Amino acid sequence: MIIGNGRLITNSDKVGFMDNGAVLVKDNVIVEVGNFEELKKAHPGEEVLDAQGNLIMPGMICAHSHIYSSYARGMAPSGVTDNFFNILENLWWKLDRSLQIEDIKLNAFTTYAESIRAGVTTLIDHHASGHCIEGSLFALEESAKKIGVRTSLCFETTDRDGKEATKAAIKENVDFIKHCLKEDDDMVKALFGMHASFTISDETMALVKEAMQGVDAGYHIHVTEGIEDQYDSLKKYGRKVGERLFDWGILGDKTLAIHCIHLSQSEMDIIKATDTSVVTNPESNMNNAVGAPPVVQLLKKGVRVGLGSDAYTQDMFESMKVSNILQSHHLADPTVGFMETKALQFDNNPAICSKYWNKPLGKIEKGAFADIIVVDYKPHTPIGENNWFGHLLFGVNGGMVRHTMINGKLVMKDRVILTVDMDKINADSAQRAAKIWKNM
Repeated sequence: MIIGNGRLITNSDKVGFMDNGAVLVKDNVIVEVGNFEELKKAHPGEEVLDAQGNLIMPGMICAHSHIYSSYARGMAPSGVTDNFFNILENLWWKLDRSLQIEDIKLNAFTTYAESIRAGVTTLIDHHASGHCIEGSLFALEESAKKIGVRTSLCFETTDRDGKEATKAAIKENVDFIKHCLKEDDDMVKALFGMHASFTISDETMALVKEAMQGVDAGYHIHVTEGIEDQYDSLKKYGRKVGERLFDWGILGDKTLAIHCIHLSQSEMDIIKATDTSVVTNPESNMNNAVGAPPVVQLLKKGVRVGLGSDAYTQDMFESMKVSNILQSHHLADPTVGFMETKALQFDNNPAICSKYWNKPLGKIEKGAFADIIVVDYKPHTPIGENNWFGHLLFGVNGGMVRHTMINGKLVMKDRVILTVDMDKINADSAQRAAKIWKNM
């Protein structure tokens, strides 16, 4: 297939922007990028998806989300949510304990569908369902494959649901990692999920490390999202969170440290030294009133900082907008935020994915996975090599995505999901959510 007749943003070092660009896709990879008319002439038999003068660009990457939170939309928790711990205890932990396999599959379908509609083609998820652990990651994988999205999955290991649940979570993570390594699938990858330092004892850390001996995978863990995480670590272990995770060998080039709001300078240095990736989630941080991540400082130290949504939204265009203004507002400096946000989404999210997938993501170039979106955007000011990001940041949102291709297959055309029956899924989800809400 040729996707062409549009302004092409490649996010590639080779050719960054083309006025009348086109992409030739064979199987699941990009085999050629060039002028639309020239590619059509060279490949006369190819099916053509006409962008009609709109934007053609790489699919967006969300480097951290929570599929299990899908039922929370419109839900009113009965417990107090006046601080970070109470938000966790009375909202998110209460919700995740209510989920069964049916809910996990529905949550996956609805989250992935909204992601696809917003142009997200790769989503790295951190799952929790404390009373339904065994088989939960395999259920998520089943939904992901049916809808056709690229994803990385893990289960949230924690002590909060008792020792047997902790052991079951460790087993689910390791079983799924080994399954993914054996399958070596282009679409689904695995990490070892851990909630956060303050809900993981040294005893559990030891069990995790024992289970992961000889297993080639990184960790996906929340780090100093709230200042309470630091207080807990200092009180119990006499070590800062970053130091404790380093001591246990959790940090490394395949590990995702999520949030990292309350890091000290020495912890930032540890993260840099271990080549650990940080993923920030600005809208969620503001909503939970936990603070602003030190994005500018981390980038200056050379830390690989990516961008997620924490499931506050599935629209990464929206997350970019907030990432930009949060940094400039927090630092009272209008010169920061813009280029940092571009680096998070278009440099570092692809770099993070390169740790797990064997072909480039987040780029339109020869040899990259064919994850491509077409966005209904015809600018009223000039657009080109040097300013396309400004157009995306201030002119585009996920609702403008018309077509989404993942792994060489159109999964959405003219804003219709092609792979599953979303009317039925949404109806089933609404029914189940109403039952779950009674537990809240």
